[in-house]
Amino acid sequence: MVQSNRITIAALLASSFLTLPVSALAQDKILRIGMTAADIPRTLGQPDQGFEGNRFTGITIYDSLTEWDLSKEEEASVVIPGLATSWEVNPEDTTKWTFTLRDDVTFHDGSPFNAEAVVWNVQKVLDEAAPHFDASQVGVTASRMPTLRSARVIDEFTVELTTAVPDSFLPINLTNLFMASPTHWQAKFDETGDAESAWAAFAADPSGSGPFRVTSFAPRERLEMVPNENYWNPARTSSLDGLVLVPLPEANARTAALLSGQVDWIEAPSPDAIAQIEARGFTIYSNPQPHVWPWQLSFAEGSPWLDQRVRHAANVCFDREELSILLGGFMGAPKGSYEPGHPWFGNPSFDIRYDLDEAQRLMSEAGFSDSNRLRVKVQTSASGSGQMQPIPMNEYLQQSLRDCYFDVELDVIEWNTVFTNWRRGATDESANGAHAINVSFSTMDPFFGMVRFTSTGTFPPVSNNWGYFGNDEFDALIAAARTAFDAEERDEALATLHTRIVEEAPFVWVAHDTGPRAMSPRVTGVVQPKSWFIDIAPMGME
Repeated sequence: MVQSNRITIAALLASSFLTLPVSALAQDKILRIGMTAADIPRTLGQPDQGFEGNRFTGITIYDSLTEWDLSKEEEASVVIPGLATSWEVNPEDTTKWTFTLRDDVTFHDGSPFNAEAVVWNVQKVLDEAAPHFDASQVGVTASRMPTLRSARVIDEFTVELTTAVPDSFLPINLTNLFMASPTHWQAKFDETGDAESAWAAFAADPSGSGPFRVTSFAPRERLEMVPNENYWNPARTSSLDGLVLVPLPEANARTAALLSGQVDWIEAPSPDAIAQIEARGFTIYSNPQPHVWPWQLSFAEGSPWLDQRVRHAANVCFDREELSILLGGFMGAPKGSYEPGHPWFGNPSFDIRYDLDEAQRLMSEAGFSDSNRLRVKVQTSASGSGQMQPIPMNEYLQQSLRDCYFDVELDVIEWNTVFTNWRRGATDESANGAHAINVSFSTMDPFFGMVRFTSTGTFPPVSNNWGYFGNDEFDALIAAARTAFDAEERDEALATLHTRIVEEAPFVWVAHDTGPRAMSPRVTGVVQPKSWFIDIAPMGME
């Protein structure tokens, strides 16, 4: 472990920004971040690496039509205007939406943002006939806005978007469609002669309209950015001299980099190191997030999870309060994907809790005992976006579930591979025979939090219903929510959907993340919202 840390720190020192002596580092205003990802998230417009990609190369380099309000700590994040100033659904045809765009935005290359740019960015992931269509961006985009079908220009700053079915979730989904510069891409295409090469060149030299622009990119080592001085939003025009992203997937390596002054901010510090980090004067930021750390269960033929009693037993077999102690208190104990008091929680009859006697009773009723144990295999990662501390957490579950007659085998692979496998499904060879997959997810969006895991229309490879859970009942509940364009009616429909999800238990709900991150006291203007995302642009350095 020590040798691994030394190698990682040596890699850090290879950065042009990081070779400065500590005295010099104290003078600049370059914010250096140690991510949990093993590589720099893709920079060509639609990031990979889960929502860590959106956080670090999405909302930094790019903008979207709608965006999350990340300016408040005490209130839940809501969708607000981004590159679109307003939007409305057509009351006579609720598959059509009109978006009015900002008229004062330019991309980093100086070209204008307009309705044609929106159409171009929709085509890049939905129109296979478009010359700039990029299949590599489809998986991380179309699966997050599955009903969007097309866009057309109404006038220079007005665009119409059409969905396959009426979908009240569309404005929320569009926070994931980042606007890249068509002009800049065309220049790369003119230089290279083919679309794939043009996108590769674009990724190395991207052009969005976001608060930062890329100046240097070394895959698996670092990404360097500087503020966009012409950014359209004064509240998000950065005062930093620069921003550096460094992949540090191993928790001890991140801690060593922070304590040695090589980075100013680390994601997911090791719980064992928190006391030392705080004693050295660093600040730990955390906030309850709409973010679930689960096992997502397989409902494929022959899966051990097909019996509801087994699913309920696993959910009540382990002590989440004890697990929280293991994590230094940086987790919440879930009652479902949403919590009581949330407008989408509902009134489920199944109570997620710790009840060992009940878990053993359910397993005995299902035919299992200490002499007839149930073998389950879980695919997980060693690190990654939102994965918290996956190895110790899964090992805790592995040990705890032994008391309920489960024998758990862990299949630990690289994070981005797990994330890719998530879209391929439990029956794909990539699952390696796993009966569950451990991928954390955000619940800010009802599609992200519920629909993509329970609809028969989101079976792989369409979206992330890895376990093939769904039936006519759930499809009808989803349709009721999607066609409710009144907010109160939609919330009621979503509460009914969540009630049934908890009762059927297609997950083992383990934890809600609180997003702990450790930062140097030099970092100012930090707002840790109740969101999976955080806005770097308003931050500064003393």
